Amino acid sequence: MTIKVVNMIPQSMSAETNQDSEPNIAVDPTNTDHIIATAFTPAPAGGANAPVYVSTDGGNTWSLNTIVPGDGEFGTGDITTAFAGSGGSLYAGILNGSTGALDVLRTANPFATTPMTLLETRAGEDQPWTVATTTTVAGTAEDRVYVGNNDFNQANGQTATVDLSLDAATAAAPAGFAPYQIEKRTPATQDGPPTRVAVHSDGTVYAAFEHWGDTTNFPGFTFDVVVTRDDGWGSGATPFSNLLDSTDGNAGQRVATGLYAKWNDVMGQERIGADLAIAVDPTNSGTVYLAYCDRVGGATGTDWTVHVVMSSDRGQTWSQDLRTITNAKNPALAISSNSTVGLLYQEYANSTWTTVLEMTSNHWSDAPTAFTLHTASATAPTATFQPYIGDYVRLLAVGTNFYGVFCGNNTPDAANFPQGVVYQRNANWTTQTLLSTDNVTPVAISIDPFFFHWEPDATIKPIVPTGILPREPILRQPVTRTPIARYPVTPVVRQPIVPVDPAP
Repeated sequence: MTIKVVNMIPQSMSAETNQDSEPNIAVDPTNTDHIIATAFTPAPAGGANAPVYVSTDGGNTWSLNTIVPGDGEFGTGDITTAFAGSGGSLYAGILNGSTGALDVLRTANPFATTPMTLLETRAGEDQPWTVATTTTVAGTAEDRVYVGNNDFNQANGQTATVDLSLDAATAAAPAGFAPYQIEKRTPATQDGPPTRVAVHSDGTVYAAFEHWGDTTNFPGFTFDVVVTRDDGWGSGATPFSNLLDSTDGNAGQRVATGLYAKWNDVMGQERIGADLAIAVDPTNSGTVYLAYCDRVGGATGTDWTVHVVMSSDRGQTWSQDLRTITNAKNPALAISSNSTVGLLYQEYANSTWTTVLEMTSNHWSDAPTAFTLHTASATAPTATFQPYIGDYVRLLAVGTNFYGVFCGNNTPDAANFPQGVVYQRNANWTTQTLLSTDNVTPVAISIDPFFFHWEPDATIKPIVPTGILPREPILRQPVTRTPIARYPVTPVVRQPIVPVDPAP
C-alpha cells in the first residue's frame, strides 16, 4: 500500500501567508487524475472570482483557477464541491465571498477559465455541503445533486435543509434546485450548522443533522444527532421522510440524544461545537456509518470527543460506539468499493494538532490500519480568524482508493510528516524555513491545505456483513426544554482575532 501527502500551495504563491483553512475535495470518478480542492484562499491577483485548486495529475501538482463567483477577503466563504458520477461536471455550494449568500454553482469543465454558472442563490445560510452522483433513466444520464445546509429562512428554527436537483447537468437556472426542510421536530432555537448527505447508487439518500435542545445556558446547549433517509433520490413531495423514529414516530431517527456542547469553545486555537459526518456502503445501501462529536463531560467537562457508530438496517437501529477519540474534531468518513471504512480526524494533545487516517475492514474489532499524516504545533501561527484549521475536512473513496484533504501548520519539518510530504512552495528543510518566490527571502509559517491519496495493496480484506448490537441508551440527565427566543447566530461573519503584542 502507498500513501502520498502533498502541500497544495503552488510555487508561484510561495510568498503567501494566508490562513488557508477549511478544505474540501472532489475527485472525478471517471478520471481520478482530475481533482478539485478548496480552502479559504483569496484570488492572488484579486478580482471578482475566487479560486479553486486544480490538479490534472492525480494530486501530484496543483494550481489555482479563479472560476468561483464572489471573491472576498477569504476567497469564498464556506465552499464544498462534488463531481458528477460521469460526464465531468462539477457542482459547488458556497457562501459567496462578496455577499455571504448561499450560491449553488455548476461548470461542465472546472479546468477551463470560464466562471461557474449560478443556479440558485439566497441569503441567511451556513455551511453548504455538496454531494453529487449520476444515474441513468431511460438511457439518459441524469446528475443528482444534493447540498445540505443550515437555512435560517426556514420556519420555527427548523434550519436543517437539503437543496436538491434530480437532473442538474444542463437545465437553465435553477436547474430543479429547491430547498427541503428535513427537520420535523422543533428545536429550541435552531439546528446545528452541519447537514451532511450520503448517496447510494440505488437511490437511497441519507442526511444527518444536529437538533439543538436546551439552549437556556447558551453558549452551553444540548443536542440530538438525527439521521433521515429517502428511498427514491428525494423525488417525492416530502423528501427524507422514509426513516421514522422508533420512539416518537417522526421522520428522522434520533441516533444519540441529550448530548452536550459549548458553542465556539476553543481547542488548539480552533473553535468547536459542531462536527458531523455520514457515509453509506456502496455495496449495501442498508449499511451506514455516522461520526459526531460531543462533550462527554457535560457542562463541567473540557473534552471534545469523536464517536463512530453504524447501522445495518437502513438507519433504524445503531451500534454502540465502534470508535471514540478524546479531544479530536473534524471527523470525515468514506467507504470503499470493498467496504473498507476510512476515518479521517484531527486530534489535539500537548499543544499539537495531529491528523490521522484510519481504515478498518471489521468495524474496528481489530486495530485499524492507521497513518499519521501530519503533526505540528497548535500554538503557531496565531489565528487571524475562525475557523483556524477548519470546521471540517473531507475524505472520499473512489473504488478501493481514499482521497482527502486537511489543513494545518506548514512548517517544513520532516518530523511533522511521518509518511513524507511533497511541497510545491519553496522551503529550506534543513533550516525548516519557508522561502519566498525568490527562493531566498524567509516567509512566516501559516496554515496550508494538504492533499493525500492512499492506494491499497491486495491484503485489504472486504467487510463480511454481520449483525450489530443495538445501541445502548446514552446515560445523561434528562433535559427539560424551556422555549426561548431564537439565538441570533450570524455564522458567515469571520471575526478577526487580534494577536496579543509580545512582551518587550
